[in-house]
Amino acid sequence: MGAVASVLVAAVLWGTVGPAQLWANTGVHPVALGACRMLLGGLALSLLTVRPAGLRTLRRPGVRGWLGLSVLVTAAFQVCFLQAVERCGAALATAVAFGTVPVVGGLSARVLSGERLTPRWLAGTACAVLGIALLLLPGSGATADLPGVLFGVVAGASFGVYIAATKELGARGGDLGAAAPVSVLCAGLLVSPYLLVAPEGLAAVRSAALIGWLGLGTTALGYLLFTRGVGRLSAATTGTLSLTEPLVATVLGVAVLGERPGPSAAAGAALLLLGLVLVSLPERRLRPSPGPAPHTEPEPASRRP
Repeated sequence: MGAVASVLVAAVLWGTVGPAQLWANTGVHPVALGACRMLLGGLALSLLTVRPAGLRTLRRPGVRGWLGLSVLVTAAFQVCFLQAVERCGAALATAVAFGTVPVVGGLSARVLSGERLTPRWLAGTACAVLGIALLLLPGSGATADLPGVLFGVVAGASFGVYIAATKELGARGGDLGAAAPVSVLCAGLLVSPYLLVAPEGLAAVRSAALIGWLGLGTTALGYLLFTRGVGRLSAATTGTLSLTEPLVATVLGVAVLGERPGPSAAAGAALLLLGLVLVSLPERRLRPSPGPAPHTEPEPASRRP
């Protein structure tokens, strides 16, 4: 139960990212906000969790390339997700992003590791494609615009690639406990030049409070709780608990922010979440039916009592 609680609380924290960004209404550009979040969260995580032995594993020849890919997709996720939230709202942006994750994650696992694409993955992919199509229909809602949906798709695709890259990094001997903080910090450094391009609003008290929550609360604390629990849970259980993230974002978006997507947008978001449920719930394993009793030859008469 302690492991379940840790992952569940982490998912709740992550689900507040989009609503907090819109509720604070700081006027900070999403790219600059993402850079600050990654720099602060990555620095805090590195100081708390990274050890020299773990860093040495990341310098191995077979690991460095996957770490570089992790940095790139981490930066892409942060930048694109926060822009999707600004354009589409917290509920729709989270649904698009995390509805896309299983699609790209499955394809990446197929290409990199040769994993089989299951019927559940195919059903989830169909739901995701149809859901995104509904979001792009005319009249789906003023907030569900094409750039916002595309930003959400790119964010979800980036996270899907990140999952596959992390798996490959760990399989080649990289320390995952060091890889995640280093990826976040380096991604922040990669995006940090944008702080000079769009510094507006960063010095405000409200902006500092938002950056503190996103960096320390949702990134540093969320990661610490997630890693504390995920090692003691199955992948299926972790996936099911992670469904809390889009649920929290949707509830906060509707209840706190007053988001009211149009009928087709609501149907599209529901399909995206349905696809996420399909690929996240644990598979049912049928018990093997008992076979016929093994045939035994009659005992010779000479051995009978």
